[in-house]
Amino acid sequence: MNISNTKLDMDFVRSQFPAFKDPLCKDWSFFENAGGSYVCRQVINRLNRFYTEKKVQPYGAFEASISGGYEMDEARVGLARYLGVKEQEVSFGPSTSQNTYVLAKAFGEWLVPGNAIIVTNQDHEANTGSWRRLSNQGVEVKEWQVNEETGELNLEDLDDLLDENVKLLCFPHCSNIVAHINPVKEIVSKAHIAGAYVCVDGVSYAPHGLPNVGDIGADIYLFSSYKTYGPHQGIMVIKEPLAELLPNQGHYFNSKYLTKKFTPAGPDHAQIAACAGIVEYFDKLAMHHGIKSADAPSGVHNMIRNYEQKLLQPLLDYVCTKNSIRLLGPSFASKRAPTVALDLGFNSFDVAKKMSGLNVLTGGDDFYAVRLLEALGVDLEHGVLRLSFVHYTKEEEVAAVIQALEEVL
Repeated sequence: MNISNTKLDMDFVRSQFPAFKDPLCKDWSFFENAGGSYVCRQVINRLNRFYTEKKVQPYGAFEASISGGYEMDEARVGLARYLGVKEQEVSFGPSTSQNTYVLAKAFGEWLVPGNAIIVTNQDHEANTGSWRRLSNQGVEVKEWQVNEETGELNLEDLDDLLDENVKLLCFPHCSNIVAHINPVKEIVSKAHIAGAYVCVDGVSYAPHGLPNVGDIGADIYLFSSYKTYGPHQGIMVIKEPLAELLPNQGHYFNSKYLTKKFTPAGPDHAQIAACAGIVEYFDKLAMHHGIKSADAPSGVHNMIRNYEQKLLQPLLDYVCTKNSIRLLGPSFASKRAPTVALDLGFNSFDVAKKMSGLNVLTGGDDFYAVRLLEALGVDLEHGVLRLSFVHYTKEEEVAAVIQALEEVL
């Protein structure tokens, strides 16, 4: 089946999200999805079922405990299938920020003075702050800086930073502000040739279709399930060779279990089990649109991406007609995720409040991307107005956000 010609059934999609029938949500056009998406009914059902029937210690000897453990495993197995990795390479934690903190601690125990890492100023602070603190341990921290006009990362600049001392490169799949989709596979290849491991922050990309991490080759891939139609968890892929190499961060007797090695706190059993609902939803989406089960991971990804690009371009075109507005990131939908940050030159939070009065929900803030906004010359007191959507957004809602911008600016 040619997925590129498959039209996303919006009535079906929105029927899977109870928020669209809720009196508080149904009349709003929601454009702050980058801060957290609505939750699909499959996740809600699983979370409710776990708390109702299986809220006991899992992996025990009685039925509720056995069943609870099975549902937790179901989440890991399903996500591994969509991400193109081994089951034991998928771990859960309370958030991506926390997961990165734990990983940075593990690397800090492995690296030695004189080693170097590369971070960017394009990242959300979660994938840069913890890594930068390794400088306190004698690790050299190099910064791969964005182009101050475009906000993009240039590969030629990376070539100048990579050398035999660099052991780790950290960068985003796409920024939560600029939204340019970085050529991850090419970047990973460059780093590996230079002898460095790679950590990719996929938080801003994964909601627009889970990537095949096995194919892109990243050693670590991070994203947040609460921005990907699920509960508040951080999900991380850590490739087996690296996971075995890094020091254990959990209980000493769990060091041989890769899924426990980087989760020092006890896992949230119910939320992990509920993450299986994300996969269940994607599978249902594939089946409804005639995509074969074996093709579901790539088919769903491509179908979502194609739909979102179609909706995004008119919004970008409109913004580009406004000389008073500065669009951060590419003006072509094919090059970015549907997260649109605007430098207005005045307080963005006030504009977001005005737009909410028109039933359009947006955000005005720095969105934890302070280093990037500083590099781009954005006044932090003003922040940026961020308009972000996903595949359950309707064309009429994009028209509504354009109309709201026309009225408030």
